[in-house]
Amino acid sequence: MSPSSPPTSDVALTHPDRLYWPDEGVTKQALVDYYAEVWRFMAPFVVNRPLALLRLPDGIKGHQRFFQKHAWKGMNAHIEEITDPEDADGEKLLRIADFNGVVALVQSAVLEIHPWGATTDNWEKPDLITMDLDPGEDVAWSAVITTALELKTRLEARGLAAFVKTSGGKGLHVVTPLAPKAGWAEVKDFAHSLAESMSADAPEKYLATATKAKRGGHIYIDYLRNGRGNTAVAAYSTRARPGAPVSMPLHWQELNQEIGPAAFTLANVPQRLKAQRKDPWGDFFDAAVPLE
Repeated sequence: MSPSSPPTSDVALTHPDRLYWPDEGVTKQALVDYYAEVWRFMAPFVVNRPLALLRLPDGIKGHQRFFQKHAWKGMNAHIEEITDPEDADGEKLLRIADFNGVVALVQSAVLEIHPWGATTDNWEKPDLITMDLDPGEDVAWSAVITTALELKTRLEARGLAAFVKTSGGKGLHVVTPLAPKAGWAEVKDFAHSLAESMSADAPEKYLATATKAKRGGHIYIDYLRNGRGNTAVAAYSTRARPGAPVSMPLHWQELNQEIGPAAFTLANVPQRLKAQRKDPWGDFFDAAVPLE
């Protein structure tokens, strides 16, 4: 794909050489450089959305780990505080408006970005569904791929589009764009019914509830990302795990044995972007239709 010039930021980085992933040599500055490379693809999935953030001030090997939905002391002004219309007197939520915002997150040691499935322009009408495929320890990667393809088939049968990304963890996310018409309850009910129908059709393979005792040999189809206030890791976000993996959008035909759930990392994403002829999620929001 032809490169466009990366965005620049007004946010001052302190200690740009601070190591966030020590074994991989990934510094604060390197993380900013990564987000500059992917920003044009990532922005629609993180801008003007309420965010939950995983902050690790001492990097992934440190003891401090904060999962935050509200402001912290000394927070940069480019991370905005916003009032939840359903909770006007509660603690304010957080969002970013532009590239300065994501650099401010990096400055604050945010290593994972988890947005809502709705924007702050339309709080009560989600614009995407995330189905998180979470395999048990003994489940083959090929089975996770098969599950993603099965979900794609079922979504398309309902007239909806399906896109896929690695989670940067153990599984895959199948994500559907929506025209923001249905409310949270309808969207969550639909996601629940999708998970339940797959579990009912193949109970030996799929679970629709997170029962630890039954996880062995099964893939948990996690639909709970789709409730109001729930989140899923953003496309292109890093994960606070060894190897510095990222949650990477894929073309469906790329799904194979070679591309595992944490195949893409800060080290190899620039090469992927250079080699990519087309953004796999470039038409994501163009494919949105209302949930009927």
